[in-house]
Parts: sequence; structure tokens; C-alpha cells
Amino acid sequence: MFSLREDGQAPATARHRGDYQAPAWWIDTVDLTFDLDPAKTRVLNRMRVRRNPDVPAQPLRLDGDELNLARVMVNGAGTSFRMDAGQLVLENLPQDEAGFDLEIFTTCAPEKNTALMGLYVSQGTFFTQCEAEGFRRITYFLDRPDVMASYQVLLRADKAAYPVLLSNGNLVEQGDLDGGRHFAKWVDPHKKPCYLFALVAGKLVARQQRITSRTGKEHLLEVYVRPGDLGKTEHAMNSLMASVAWDETRFGLSLDLERFMIVATSDFNMGAMENKGLNVFNTKYVLASQATATDVDFSNIESVVGHEYFHNWTGNRVTCRDWFQLSLKEGLTVFRDQEFSMDMAGSASARAVKRIEDVRVLRTVQFPEDAGPMAHPVRPESYVEINNFYTVTIYEKGAEVVRMMHTLVGREGFARGMKLYFERHDGQAVTCDDFAAAIADANPGSELATRLDAFKRWYSQAGTPCVKAQGEYDATAQTYTLTLSQSCPATPNQPSKLPFVIPVELGLLAQDGSALPLQMEGETAPGASTRTVVLDAASLTLRFIGVASAPVPSLLRSFSAPVRLDYAYTDAELLTLLAHDTDAFNRWEAGQRLMLRCAINAIAGSADASSAGGTLDAEIMDADLLAALRRTLRDPQLDAAYKELVLSLPSESYLAEQLDVVDPQRVHAVREAMRLQLATALRSDWEAAYEASHDTGAYQPDAASAGRRALAGQALSMLCLAAQHTGDAVWPGKTLQRFKDAGNMTDRFAALAALVTSGHPHAAAALARFHALFKDDALVIDKWFALQAGTPDRGGHVLPAVQALMKHPDFQIGNPNRARSLIFSYCSANPGAFHRADGAGYRFWADRVLALDAINPQVAARLARALDRWSKLAEPWRSVAHTAIAQVAGHAKLSKDVREVVTRALETP
Repeated sequence: MFSLREDGQAPATARHRGDYQAPAWWIDTVDLTFDLDPAKTRVLNRMRVRRNPDVPAQPLRLDGDELNLARVMVNGAGTSFRMDAGQLVLENLPQDEAGFDLEIFTTCAPEKNTALMGLYVSQGTFFTQCEAEGFRRITYFLDRPDVMASYQVLLRADKAAYPVLLSNGNLVEQGDLDGGRHFAKWVDPHKKPCYLFALVAGKLVARQQRITSRTGKEHLLEVYVRPGDLGKTEHAMNSLMASVAWDETRFGLSLDLERFMIVATSDFNMGAMENKGLNVFNTKYVLASQATATDVDFSNIESVVGHEYFHNWTGNRVTCRDWFQLSLKEGLTVFRDQEFSMDMAGSASARAVKRIEDVRVLRTVQFPEDAGPMAHPVRPESYVEINNFYTVTIYEKGAEVVRMMHTLVGREGFARGMKLYFERHDGQAVTCDDFAAAIADANPGSELATRLDAFKRWYSQAGTPCVKAQGEYDATAQTYTLTLSQSCPATPNQPSKLPFVIPVELGLLAQDGSALPLQMEGETAPGASTRTVVLDAASLTLRFIGVASAPVPSLLRSFSAPVRLDYAYTDAELLTLLAHDTDAFNRWEAGQRLMLRCAINAIAGSADASSAGGTLDAEIMDADLLAALRRTLRDPQLDAAYKELVLSLPSESYLAEQLDVVDPQRVHAVREAMRLQLATALRSDWEAAYEASHDTGAYQPDAASAGRRALAGQALSMLCLAAQHTGDAVWPGKTLQRFKDAGNMTDRFAALAALVTSGHPHAAAALARFHALFKDDALVIDKWFALQAGTPDRGGHVLPAVQALMKHPDFQIGNPNRARSLIFSYCSANPGAFHRADGAGYRFWADRVLALDAINPQVAARLARALDRWSKLAEPWRSVAHTAIAQVAGHAKLSKDVREVVTRALETP
């Protein structure tokens, strides 16, 4: 028996996109037999292998990780082999076109697999996670996405312990075996790469739904969970049915399997995984009831269920040639799930809310990534550990690249391009270039087709472009000249950039706020009040005629490109946009710019806030801005969800990204002062907003009801904060009563958060009551941990609270959800508490990164990125953060996941 362990592998080296070579061997069929046992699972892998005639002859090199190798046979006979840097190497193999039979027998220990990659056990149930390179932890294989094979899987296990046996495709046979064991045989009718393989075995129950597709075929949909959780699966099933119907309606893509299964587990590194026909989900994105899940949870479940189902075509039927093309499936599918969520939201206002929420994620997480040490193009040129490149750049920025294609060819043109994409590439492993070519070729003469080569710079160039706009009004000629120019800062290994193709949607407003029809020089008549222009060079000059008075430009409407907009708006112009812009995104954006401007001015002002987390009592927002926000809050024409977004301050992280040098405590103090000012100055309006919004009737997770609950929760938070400032006991008392009486988790948790974030004495009792009510519901207790770790810091109280919570009986660092709820909520989502001047937050981070790395390197690497932007920090934070990163980097036994992150961070100038 041969045993290979991680410490026997060669040092990690970077892989480069330019080094891609097609596999020297193809695997046509895979016949897997599993004898499942937590301590020692036996895996018999029979493959039909043939040489790729288009590649020079070379040995067959199969990937493996933490496997015990017992037997290797070729055409039924034993054969020689050798091990090389974690690979099983076979030479002198049959070269005929028909190929040969290769049999490999291995064992593994799923119960010891804390990394949750490959085959592992969670609470007595077997699960797999194979993307990106987890299949090599199950058997030796060509673990790369361009090797697509037909799979047949036989599962055998103890029937009492594992009554449910699932794998990809269709169940073709099942029955009992001797010794209280049983079996199930699954056949997947579609070829797939090994990263889409899955098996699940355990004590599970299922919600089932039979549907008939538009093609007239019947399908069985199933959602599997642990006994006791079945009542929380209705929304997930409804979301799945809606996803199936939407993909048929919007893109003509039908379900291609007899059954489609979702299985939920509480131990999972990611949100969910799109394994062909057998999606494995984090329970966070499956389980929901009005008593235990918030509106945000319901929305996220719908989105993630949609995302994974849409992968059935964009990712599974057409997959990635190599992992550098990851955004081929992820960026496209994020775009599809965003469109699905907007279509499900219904109203134009609800669609705008969804768009704003997506852009907030992009600008608060992806833009900093673009500006940090881990910056990389949507299609990376190199990586050390592929798990580190499941990033917001690949997903969210990748989705924006697809959205720009959609903008440049139009909705119908994009649908034609998708149709051509599947006609050309169904059943293939392809590249981002192949997708872009299909969209362009289906729309000859379009803005995309004529600029395709330049447009693809979005795939190859990292960084966030900046579009600078300058306007000049000629009153005599009644013309308005708008000049757009672009630039992009240097990023690692890319000191200079060529111009991007940037669609800029724009409009002009008159001084009274009315929309102006747009007529450009050379046009015979005015057109619509919104149009899209394409900036594809260093600069572009537009001249509008027939403009009777100096206009206010509304630029980058609907956030038509993932860029930073630099335009010297006056406060008066922004107030006009906030009050009148017909584009909902830019109306919201105007308010954000005004609040951001106030915050930046205050941060740059006299340092009358302690750098140890003191308070700031200054009036930061001026009367005009407060009056505009008050009008927004009172406007009966605006939806509650939209009001909640407009009245939300920019986050501390987003504020910090606008600064060259960051004093995190100053940023925290300024934002807290703004929050208090907003609470006290609009107090009567918050009271009115709460009274108008808090009663939504019988619970429904629809957009309108959720919006009213969101605004009511925001109002409660503001009223409790104001009460703390004035000493008023009325609203904290009402909030505590609402917490006790709430009929749904959204209202209950909003009331609890209002008490906790305002620092009210009622908070401790409410937290204890909340834990007592929900101590047996893991997902709800995750919220309990996260709220305490993410609360505003007052005198440095948060870190000691987090350290105490780590000793709580309910905290298990090995569970990714629980680790994220407490440790990540503190280190990654609470900058005011994390960036302590004494460095204690950074030392806590370093210790937790190392502890997690010994258990689960993928989760540890995510946490390691909390200090990506350390070089922007002012002293003393900068030096102390550098010391903490160096401490982690100097650890002798560090995974390549974490080592890549901290090494690149230390390379930051």
C-alpha cells in the first residue's frame, strides 16, 4: 500500500495561462464503486483511457492527494507505476485508438477530512466538494475541467446509518445487500468534468415536487435535508421551480435530467455547488421559515438556488477549458441570477433596489480587491492556489463584463448570442474568448462586434478604470459639451493599460429637474432622454445642441460599467439629482456622494476624535442635505426599500477606500457621528416612517413587504440611537417589546440589532432571551454571534466580547459558518473594532488564521485577506499590521492557500 501525504508534495509553484496544453490522454468513461465507511472508504475506479492523438506521446500523470493507493491495473493485469510530486505516473501504456481499461483502488479517511474538500463526513453524513481540485482527494484522476467523461457510480453502505444514497444523474438500480448493507447505482447521461462529481449518503428526508417542462417532459425536483428541517424547505423548492420556469422563458433552456436534487449541509466552505443534477448547498441557502430566517435570507436563498440551477447550462453543459476561464461560468451565471432576481422582484423600483445592492457589493469589496495585492484580471494570468481565485473579481466584476455585452447588443441580441453559444459549444470545455465571440457573431455590426478585440481587455486587464467627465455649457450657442476620458491605475504585473470599451449611459436634467431630450451635433431631431455612448479611446467629446440652460449631467446611469466616475458635481447639482433624477440608481448615487463628501471633509478636518475610538460630536451633514434626506423619507411616491437604501450611510470600508491614508478610528468616529446626526435630526420622520411601515400583515417575503420591514427596522435603529443620546426610554422600550412580540425573524432580529448597535442596557437581556429561544437552530445562532462581533465599537469592548464568545459552548471553529459568523464578522466586517491602535485586533487575526489553516486552508485564506489593504493604514496601524502579516508568513507549516495571500500582501509597496 502506498500512502501520499501533503508534506510529501513538491513546493507550490505558480501556474500560467499561457502554458496551457491539451491533455495527453482522454478519459471517456468512469465507473466508480464506493464502499462508504467514515474511517476507511474504499474507492474502486475503473476508467476507459485513450491517448490524445493531437498531443505528443507522454506518460499518463494522474493527480492524487491524501490517498492510500492499494492497486493499479491496466487491461486486467498489474502494472508498474511511480509517484512524482503527488501524481501517479504510468508509462509504457497501450497506444491504440480504442484505448485501454485502467483500474485504480484506493482508500481515504472521510472523517478526518476537516478541509471539506473531496469526500468528507458532516454530522454522520457523507458529502463531496470537488471544485476546483477536490476530486483528486477521492481517486487518482486527470483533475482538470477539460477532461469530460461519462460517469456510472455504485454506492454501497450500511442501510441503517446511510439510508439515502445519492449521486449525479439518474437512479437506475437499488437494493439490499448482505450484512445490513444496501446499494444504489447512478448513471449520468451527460459527460462532465470531474469537478462536477458528487455523492451524498446519510439519514436525510426530502421535499419532492413533480413538474412538467415546456417541452412536455416530466421531472422530479427534490430538496434533501436532515430530519426536522423539512418544514424549512418550501421556499427553496419554490425558488427552484421559479428558476426552472425562468430559464425556459428567458433563454429557452430546459431541465435536461429526469430529476434535479438539492442537498443541504451545515459544514460547507462555500454557498453552494452546482454538481450536475446533485447540488450541494450550505444550509444557509436552503433552510428558511418566517420564524428563523430574515427577508435577506429569503432573498439570498432565491438567488443562490437560481445561480446553481442556471449553472446546469452555463457551467455544466458548457464548461471551462481551464481554471483561468473560471469567469466563463461564474461571471455569466452571476449575471443570470441577478437578472432572475430582478425579474422576480417585479416592479421597476424593486429592480432598481436589486441593482443598487449588487453595485454596493462591487464597490465595497471588488473595487478594493482591484486596488490591492490580490488584484487580478477577470481572466487571471497566473495563480498558485486556484481556491484563492474564487473572488468578487471573477464573480461580480465578471458579471458586469457580461452585463456590458448585454448593453452593447441589447436584450434580444444577447439572447441570440446565448443561443449561438450553446449551438457551438454544448458538451465542450471552452474559453471566455469563445463566449464573447458567440455574442458578437450573433450580432454583426453591433457596438460589441465592431470593438470585440478591445472589449476583451476587460478579461485581460486588472484594476478599476476611472472615467473623468468634464462639462462646458455655451449659453450663446445653447450647446453643452461633455468630454469623457479614461485611465486605469497600475496593478501587480500590469504597470500600464490600454483603453477599455466602456458603455456610458447618460442623460441631462434641466435646473428644475426635468429630463431633457438629447440631440447631438449632426442629428436632425431630439431623441430620448437617455442614451448610451461608448468610450473606447483615451477620450471622447460629445456636443449636445438645443440645450436652453446649463444642464445637470446624469452619468453612468444604472451603473452601466464597473468604473469610478470622476465629475466635479456641485452640491446643488447633486441635490437636483437626488430630488429629480428619473434614473433610480443615480438618484441614490447622488445622496451617497453628498454623504461621502461630508464624511471626507470631516475626516480631513481637525482631529477632535480620539484615535482610540472616541466620539465625535460635530455636525457633519449640512442643513440642505438633511432636508433632502427628509424629503426622501417623506416622499409617498418612493418605495420603502428604496428609501432605506437612500438613507443608509456609506460603509466605513467604502469611506476608507476613498482615502490615500486611513486612520480607521477617525473614519469610525466620523461615521458614527453622522449616524447619530441622522438619527436625531430626522427623529420625528423616523417615528412617522416606523408607524407607516412596521405592520406588513401576514408574513410574505415579497419585495414590497420586505421593503417595508427594512425601513421599519432602520427607523427602530435610528430611534434607539437617538434615545441613547437624549436619555429617552420610550423607543428602547417599544423596541424591546417588538423584539418579544415579533411574528417573524426579520422584525425580531431588527429590534435586537437596534438595541445592540445603540448600546442600550436592554441589549444584554435581549441577547440572552434570543439565545434561549433559538439555541437549537444553528443558522439563527450564527446571527447571534455575528451581531455581537459586528456591533459598533465603544471603548474597545468588541474584541474582549469576541474572545469570550470563542469560549462559548456553541462556538466551533471547525464549522465554516460559525467561524465566519464570529471571526470574520469581527476581522473583515467591523473595521472600527478590528483596527485597534494597540494592535490587539491584528494579533487576534494572526492567531485565528493559523488556527484555521491547520483545519481548513480554504477558510483560513479567506480570513487572511482581511488585511489586504494594510499599506493604506496610517501609523501606528500600518506597522503593527505588517508585523502580524509577517508573523503568519513566517509560520513553518503554512498551506499554499494562505501563503499565497500573505506573501502577496507583504509584496505591497
